[in-house]
Formats: sequence, C-alpha cells, structure tokens
Amino acid sequence: MKHSVLSIVTASVAILLGCCDLLAGEPLVGIQLYSARDLLDPPVKYAANHETVLKQFSKMGYNCVETASYSDGKIYGLTPEEFKADCASAGLVPLSTHVSRNLTVEEFAAGKPSAETLHWWEECISAHKAAGMKFIVTPWVYFENSGSSVPKTLAELKIYCDYLNTVGKMVSDAGMEYGYHNHSHEFSEVEGEVMYDYMLAHTNPEYVFFEMDVYWTVIGNSSPVDYFKKYPGRFKLLHIKDEREIGQSGMVGFDAIFANAKTAGTKAVIIEVERYSYPDDVMRSIRESAAYLKKSGYTKALR
Repeated sequence: MKHSVLSIVTASVAILLGCCDLLAGEPLVGIQLYSARDLLDPPVKYAANHETVLKQFSKMGYNCVETASYSDGKIYGLTPEEFKADCASAGLVPLSTHVSRNLTVEEFAAGKPSAETLHWWEECISAHKAAGMKFIVTPWVYFENSGSSVPKTLAELKIYCDYLNTVGKMVSDAGMEYGYHNHSHEFSEVEGEVMYDYMLAHTNPEYVFFEMDVYWTVIGNSSPVDYFKKYPGRFKLLHIKDEREIGQSGMVGFDAIFANAKTAGTKAVIIEVERYSYPDDVMRSIRESAAYLKKSGYTKALR
C-alpha cells in the first residue's frame, strides 16, 4: 500500500513539474484538437492519424493540447494514460479538456444535479486527472426546460450557476481547475441582465474561471478587454480564435487582448480554428495561425 501511495504522489508531482517547466520557459500555447476534428475524430481517425498530426502540432510551435472527445472514461477512444503517452511522444502536454453534461428537466425542477450526474462528473474528473490535465472546461450549456441555450429566466440561470459551482468544487478537490467557455449567445439579455455578466457574478471565483473565446465575445458585440478590466483574474484560459485563421479577419484586436492578458489572469492561450480558408488542408490553417502568433510576438505578454 505504501508503494502504491508513493507512486501516485510521485506521478502527480511529475505532472505538476512538467507544466511548471513549460510556464517557466515559453508561454503555454495550446491547440484545441477540435481544430483538426476531420483528422482526429471519431477515435478510428485518431488511431490512424494522431502520430503524424500531434508531431506536426509540436513542430508548429504548440506545446500543449486541449481535447474535445471524451466518453465513458476514454479520451479519443484511449485510456487516459495512453492519451497522455501519445502527447508526451510528440512533445506536448495534455493541458485541458472540453466536456459537458447538461441538466435534465427533472434536475431543473429539483434545482440541483442528480446523484447520477455527480457520479458522471466523478468519473470524468478522474479520467482527465489521470491524463495529466490541469483544467476542465464546460464549452456549452443548454437549458432543457427552455429548449434553448439562453434561459427564459434568471432563476433558471441561477440554477446553472449553482451547478457550475458544484462541479467546480469537485474539480478543485481533485487538484484541478474548472472553467466555462462562451459563445456569442451569452451576451444576450435575460430579464434585463447580460447572461455572461450574471454568470461571472454568480459563480465562485474559487471554483469557476472563464475561458473566454475572444472571437465569440466580439461577435456578441462585446469587448474582451472591457471584461478583463471589469472581472480581473477570472480568465485563466483564453480561446484565441478568428473567423478563419488567426489574424485573418482583422476584427478581433489581438494586440489589446494580449496586452491585457495579465489583468485577465491568463495562464495559457488555446488556439482554435473552426473554419478554414483551405478546407482540403486544415493543417495549413493551423500552421498559419501558429506562425501569426509567433511573428506578432503577442505571447511574450504571458511570461
């Protein structure tokens, strides 16, 4: 038993030191694997392409990844340990993940998550901790009782904020951090209040950070920098995204975003390319996005 406990502690320390080594050197610049979804998802494609794709990411200058495929304890169809090993062999750190489990109509009526939902989260947290990840992020919420991603009432939104706090504490107790990722609809008003502001005000900063998607924030007619200044320290991860490749549209204002990254509390940036100028060569879009960031020197602000 003593050997087992020692092994677990040693492995945990190694994971932490690995992340710290990256933070002490180059800034953490990750790639959201959804960017290469046609090559990596479903798992059969991951099995065929991951070795080449992950190594290309590393050569492009990315040093960590954020996943977008989890089911029944598996990440891209692999055990957490197998996925972690794949990343290590490519020189990448598995930093964060996008996972979600929406509340059911019955859970909304009860005002809290069921035991089944909490058990699902326990398994999810355990799997991603075993993969060496430091952050778990919910990328989307859906209000089943309203049939929309925007609730009809603030009472519904408060139930979800309480749910995020509950999950956040579970993640924190496991030694990781939990966040929420926005799209543009969070900047809609619910009973006279902006949904995003309400979520920031009604989630516990100790348990819930926000992974701001700067592109979707701009599409929501809002300023990322204004939010950084209004809620300093809440944005530990940033999704750096554009209409297509990073810097392609000229509409996002990356210079001001990176200049205020310390105010935001940003620890790492995650690149996501959701649409491509080169649909037949998605890796070119991902490579050009990395090159844009490198040439701009923006990530120096994260040191």
